Formats: sequence, C-alpha cells, structure tokens
Amino acid sequence: MAVGIFDSGLGGLTVLDAISKRLPDLPLVYLGDSANAPYGVRDADDIYDLTTRATQRLFDEGCDLVILACNTASAAALRRMQEGWVPKDKRVLGVFVPLIEALTEREWGDNSPPREVEVKHVALFATPATVRSRAFQRELAFRAIGVDVEAQACGGVVDAIEDGDFILAEALVRSHVDALKRKMPDPDAAMLGCTHYPLMAEVFQDALGAGVKVFSQANLVAESLAHYLDRRPEMVGKGMTSKFLTSGDPKKVSDRAMQFLRHPITFAKA
Repeated sequence: MAVGIFDSGLGGLTVLDAISKRLPDLPLVYLGDSANAPYGVRDADDIYDLTTRATQRLFDEGCDLVILACNTASAAALRRMQEGWVPKDKRVLGVFVPLIEALTEREWGDNSPPREVEVKHVALFATPATVRSRAFQRELAFRAIGVDVEAQACGGVVDAIEDGDFILAEALVRSHVDALKRKMPDPDAAMLGCTHYPLMAEVFQDALGAGVKVFSQANLVAESLAHYLDRRPEMVGKGMTSKFLTSGDPKKVSDRAMQFLRHPITFAKA
C-alpha cells in the first residue's frame, strides 16, 4: 500500500517531488496518462472517464488514498467522482483546495463561513478545461467574499512543457500574461492552476512583475497532505517502495522526467 499520485502527464512530478521532500519515508505510486495528454482540451465527460480509469489503476496498485495532481482532473472530475464513484474505503483528493486555503490565509480544515480577505484581484492561469469548469471560483466562494477572479486559459503551455520545448513554453506564458493584464491590469496575486506551471514560475513572476504574489501548488499540496495524514494515519498504508507508471512510452517519459526533476526516474508501462 502506498499513496497514489495521478496526473495527465508529467506535471504532477512537481507535486511528487515536494511530497517526497516533505514526507521522505512515504511510499508513492505515480501514474501519468501521457498517452492521452493533454487533458486541458478535452470535454468534462472524457476527463472523468480517463481520470476514473487511472484512479482505479492506482487502487489496484494498493493505494487507498489518491491525489489528483492535475488541476484539470480536479476541476472537471473530482466532485463527480466523490459523489458517486469513490468506494467508501478509499479517498481521492484534489489540488485546488490547498491553493485556495493559502490565498485566503486559512488553516487546514477551517470550515468557517466565507469572509473578507486581503487579496481582492486574483489572476488565475490554467488549462482551458479548468477555466471552463469554474471550479476555482466555486471553491473560493466557499471561503472568501469580495474577490474578483480573472481567469486566463493558457492553451499550448502544457504541450510545450511535455515536449521539452521550454523556449516555446516561455513565449506562450508571456503571451498569456499579456492577455490577462489587458483584462485585469493590476492583479494582487496570481494562481498557477496547473501542476506543470511551477516549472515556469519564474517566467510568470517576471511577466507579472515583482508586486504580484505568485502562488504555486507543489509545496502547498505537500503540506496539506502531511496534515491530512496526521489526522488519517491509516491512509498511509504499509508500502515500502515507490514506483512510476505511464500509459505512454516508458523510455520517452523517463527521459522527460529527467528534465523535470534533474534526477533519473524510471517509468514502467501502466
């Protein structure tokens, strides 16, 4: 038994890396659906079907707890999965809530009514499917009032990162930031609503300007998971080793993972 981490491709490795540093003794099973990436251009039913299939694969690996380290899957599929698909003895968590808790300066698990917060103008950068879902705005409304959110669908960025073309990824990020600033010239904060985007965090920060606080997910999710497992230690399981699975070409994905994490990871076929 281990904790499962799912992503549509390689972006979730940013979350895995942060979790491994925060909880170094925690065994993890990572599954990247690279054969079907990117998810951000798919419709909600397609994302749901792919996400449930991948999550079941992680359940079959002995994972009682699975983290959807993919904002698109978290936005388009998680609520539906939790309401009617996830077995009673399993848990599936998303990556939006830790980001919103950080933005609204709430402690983990604070379920008090929504309240005024310091940040008033928020830029959200995410995939087209995440933007369409409005999941970020919905979750934010449970916790804060009076916050204006302007969302920018960042088409092409995930594809460029997955292909290892960081020159193209940087050009696309700057173009998307320019488009956002035409709609919201002076955001207080920016949310990087895709687990691929931490790899471009410095570019987002430079394009937005030093006065904008940029929130990225990996460390926030790792800290949230540590708190969760403090409360639910039975979800850790008794696994001893980690493994990495992909629906794509294992050699190609392993090579790309090296670019992400700067250390070798060997993927096997899912």
